[in-house]
Amino acid sequence: MAASSKATVVLKAVKRIAVQFCPFESNVRSTREFLAMVSSEKARASNMNCEVISMVKHDKSAPVVDITYLDGDKLVLKGAKLTSSEMLNAFQSLCTAKDLQAKIAAKK
Repeated sequence: MAASSKATVVLKAVKRIAVQFCPFESNVRSTREFLAMVSSEKARASNMNCEVISMVKHDKSAPVVDITYLDGDKLVLKGAKLTSSEMLNAFQSLCTAKDLQAKIAAKK
């Protein structure tokens, strides 16, 4: 996690992040690391209106991250088969695309 925690997480285009996992399963590490990155003080400061919710369940459910963007788009990351850096890359690439779209729309 040390290498991936250096990445800057920007929540500017995000409305809500809901993270759900069972802590007793063996495949939740990447989801927990992703949760730590998006709920860090620096990331939260990039959008104070972004809601970060963690749902810890004891039902052997698969780890899932459900992201809702300001424009209504959704991204669902299933953390059982992804690393935290893969999750962060998918999340950040969509955030960057949405920021670029917003800048283009503002110039018109």
